[in-house]
Amino acid sequence: MPKLPIMDAKEAERLLLAFGFLLQRTKGSHRIYFKERKRIVIPFHGSKALHPKIVKEVLEAVELLEE
Repeated sequence: MPKLPIMDAKEAERLLLAFGFLLQRTKGSHRIYFKERKRIVIPFHGSKALHPKIVKEVLEAVELLEE
């Protein structure tokens, strides 16, 4: 399995929006995106890198990574 890229919240948001996800709501520092039946929650904590599990979830949602 290839190594996952390091990604911050702004990069993840840009990727999700480019693939048709819509911002549904914001709760605190977390933004929730929806597309069809998929829901992705991205924590916005400054410019900190996202946890690898969240990066994997984002890449799988936009189908750039095989499940």
